[in-house]
Amino acid sequence: MFERFTKDARAVVTGAVEHAERDKAPAVGAEHLLLALLDREGGRASFALAALGGVEWVDSVRRALGDARRRGGLSQAETEALAGLGIDVTEIVARVEEAHGVGALAGDRRSGTGWSGHRPFSKDAKDVLTRSLRMAVARRDRHIGDEHLLLALTSRPGVPAEALAGHGVTHESVTRVLYGGPETKAG
Repeated sequence: MFERFTKDARAVVTGAVEHAERDKAPAVGAEHLLLALLDREGGRASFALAALGGVEWVDSVRRALGDARRRGGLSQAETEALAGLGIDVTEIVARVEEAHGVGALAGDRRSGTGWSGHRPFSKDAKDVLTRSLRMAVARRDRHIGDEHLLLALTSRPGVPAEALAGHGVTHESVTRVLYGGPETKAG
């Protein structure tokens, strides 16, 4: 599949691995793909994000991803659902961090000499990559671009889509900016 990726899409995947390494995450996640997309300039995805006001809210999205990471990867919707069951995630995070340090639920591997070897992709990240292929095939595009990665991130539930949707960046709005009309969700 990677042979079909454009230079921009490959740069996003490489950037995602770098973000995961900086975070000392055990695997490259969908949130790392989004962070790498937010870093890029000049691609179709950055064009779409800029058209949707991205310059103004990128830092807010980065904070939302960091907050979710501190909650052990739970989205705000999942946190609210647990609150409906009487489980206060904020209180749990506070107690765990009080006992074990800030970021204890983030899965950091900070104690140790670092990561050695290949960093795998999480199930969520693999799903984004697979969906990006489906998005390209559905559009009859010959290559998978960074715009397909953005479309895939916005087409599936989870922290990245939630963080973007909070700023009006949805699958539908990205599709409208890129292609001028609605698109059916692949996947």
